[in-house]
Amino acid sequence: MTITLERTETAATVGDLMKCPELQISDDVMVDMAMDVLQSSGTDHLLVRDDDGRCAGLLTRLHLAPFQARSWYTERTPVRDIVLDRAPYATADMLADAAAAAMRARGLDVWPVVDHDGHAIGLLSF
Repeated sequence: MTITLERTETAATVGDLMKCPELQISDDVMVDMAMDVLQSSGTDHLLVRDDDGRCAGLLTRLHLAPFQARSWYTERTPVRDIVLDRAPYATADMLADAAAAAMRARGLDVWPVVDHDGHAIGLLSF
């Protein structure tokens, strides 16, 4: 006698729910330029990538709040030198329930999704 188990439902993955990242900036962009990009785009976040094109983090308006005064410091400080949300990131094959739990635990509204080489392929939000 052979017993086979069939799965009637498949659990949603991050890849099923993610959206393409609209804007990305390099981590060598200066803080004042990043603020300009955020303000002109109307979004609340930007994906940040390193010199190799890998995801270096997610920059939000909250991360830029201390720089609103726009001093000489904002013109000379690259995004890589400020505090922003960094790894670990979600992967497309991660179960959506596990990703939602991880986002809640870290207090994230948006989470970068990366491929297995670390390149950003999407954003997850709930």
